[in-house]
Amino acid sequence: YAGTSGDVLASTDAGVLSWTTVSGGVSWQAVEAGATMTAVAGNGYFIDTTSNACTVTLPSGTLSDEVSLVDYAGTFDSYALTVTPYSGEKIQGGSADATLTSGVERSAFTLAYSGASQGWLLKDK
Repeated sequence: YAGTSGDVLASTDAGVLSWTTVSGGVSWQAVEAGATMTAVAGNGYFIDTTSNACTVTLPSGTLSDEVSLVDYAGTFDSYALTVTPYSGEKIQGGSADATLTSGVERSAFTLAYSGASQGWLLKDK
């Protein structure tokens, strides 16, 4: 029987079956409505900019880390979302902040850390 709720049955290349817990994926957090926040690798955030702009600081990156951000209320055109790299790191190869403003209502995207040269890259949008 499975040891933990949510376990899956896995097999080796020799056909030996065992129960295992699957890990990974995005851990979604409660809606964030503050003016600033620091993201944690592996987490997804619903960002609500209904009342104010929000600046998200990315964590110190380790190869394959990911952070997902979603325009919760469709208001990035009213109050912008700014994404700031961790000290000395990059976003899309540059050291500048990335700011999402008009024309990006209901945006959703994931940034993946690729290493020091290019930093956080857009995985999907």
